[in-house]
Amino acid sequence: MEPQLVKSAERTVRILEALAASPEALTLSQLQQRTGFPRSSLHALMRTLVELKWVETDSAKGGFGIGPHALLTGTAYLDKDRALPFAQQALEDLRDEIGHTVHFARRDEGHVLYLATRESRDAHHVIPRVGRRLPAHVTALGQALLAQLTDDEVAAVLPGPLAAMTEHTITDLVKLTGELDQVRTRGWAYEREQGTPGVSCVAVAVDYRIPATDAISCSMPAELGPAHVQQITEAMVTHTRKLAAVLRREGIR
Repeated sequence: MEPQLVKSAERTVRILEALAASPEALTLSQLQQRTGFPRSSLHALMRTLVELKWVETDSAKGGFGIGPHALLTGTAYLDKDRALPFAQQALEDLRDEIGHTVHFARRDEGHVLYLATRESRDAHHVIPRVGRRLPAHVTALGQALLAQLTDDEVAAVLPGPLAAMTEHTITDLVKLTGELDQVRTRGWAYEREQGTPGVSCVAVAVDYRIPATDAISCSMPAELGPAHVQQITEAMVTHTRKLAAVLRREGIR
């Protein structure tokens, strides 16, 4: 049975999600196109959100963007997550050992939400990841966590059709299911240029919950050879198992 949603609350959340997903400010007309909400109620909601500083206006473009109070809520989520300090230490240790950029993320239905990142010390162009939400099927993080589910559960949480981010993205559910079977067998996920050209990733689920909701990944140049990737994978498995053991010992669920 579908939960009964309060219309005004749902619309407010959908507006904030639409603004957060857009790299640029959105006009009222663009918001109406993306949400499908009536212009009259949309205008009233936007006026309220601007007044409460959840949304701010972009006078130069005549549009709207996420406001500072939305940041306060996101920061509070990170501050209250008991697993995050331990995960951040694990990322520090892992980055020091393998030298590449590492991430800690959590599955959010058919997406992954990045909660922590440690960039490679020689990174020349840093792309901020914390707070980003990407489709699970295009990332090693997402594939590692989708593999924790049954095939029916995977089909239920993923949108259809699967969107492509590069020419290598898996967009066929049957092919993705086969890939997830391999992830379950070997215990880690590997994707090459499925989410970002020139980048490959290895990810391992942190199994302190059943099914696991969190995972750690390493981003590396796609041209790295199998021996180097295997070395990185072994280090990741070791550190991820250590993190899971610490979280279980601390009683974090």
